[in-house]
Amino acid sequence: MPFDPAVVEAVRVNTPATLRRAATIPARRSVKKDHQAAWLARAVSMIDLTTLSGDDTPGRVRRLCAKALSPVRADLLEAIGLPDLTTGAVCVYHDMVPVAVEAVAGRIPVAAVSTGFPAGLSPFHLRLREIEESVAAGATEIDIVISRRHVLTGDWAALYDETAQMRAACRDAHMKAILATGELGTLKNVMKASMVTMMAGSDFIKTSTGKEAVNATLPVSLTMMRAIRAYDSAAGFKVGYKPAGGVSKAKDAITYLALLKEELGDRWLRPDLFRFGASSLLGDIERQLEHHVTGRYSASHRHAIG
Repeated sequence: MPFDPAVVEAVRVNTPATLRRAATIPARRSVKKDHQAAWLARAVSMIDLTTLSGDDTPGRVRRLCAKALSPVRADLLEAIGLPDLTTGAVCVYHDMVPVAVEAVAGRIPVAAVSTGFPAGLSPFHLRLREIEESVAAGATEIDIVISRRHVLTGDWAALYDETAQMRAACRDAHMKAILATGELGTLKNVMKASMVTMMAGSDFIKTSTGKEAVNATLPVSLTMMRAIRAYDSAAGFKVGYKPAGGVSKAKDAITYLALLKEELGDRWLRPDLFRFGASSLLGDIERQLEHHVTGRYSASHRHAIG
């Protein structure tokens, strides 16, 4: 959509009501037994299994990709009737994209964090070049980071222009715009940034880099989901959502999926419109699925992701 400052200025967020609504979701009765296993299996299919460490090596990335292709023990998947279950994607730094592309062999997407991740403060022409290099290396999804200063100073036109140029650099790759919501100050800023980055062509909006002091939260997720709903109503285009950082327990995953179903509907309960940015989440989900199948809990160290 062309940039429309009137849309941005019309944004309103009732913060107390948002906080009250978000607080009701985890307080409800949890799903149990087969229903819980089904929700957890769906959550696995929507994880971007991630390694973004300075000490990443090709061996670590290959192990991560092997886990992404076989995320849960084979006997457990057979028991729940989902022997071919995989995660939604793997997410790595640019240098590891060729290794990941070779390892997954086209079975799942490879996402690359880009544009001076996590701060997004490198020269803009280099951020665009980084996107182009990652796409050329085989990444089919690009996680970009916005310039937070444009949000904090209210320069929405600059945010739109930068995001649109990044979208053009992604070409056929899907672009996830990371808002770094923990650094934006208010839910109103989160809503405005969501609307502007969607207008500029983002395929997904994402909460966090995972490196901020505060990452994904339910109030922020509710705000961003309602922005997605408003954008779908205005533009007729469904934008995906990705909470990242802080979602590490199976129970938390079900809470987020419940909120997603209530706010956006069943269409978003698919990997093309929803992802968890996570690394440790998968281990806890596998542990819960083992309990569902065997009736026994195992130690968490038996479910490492790498």
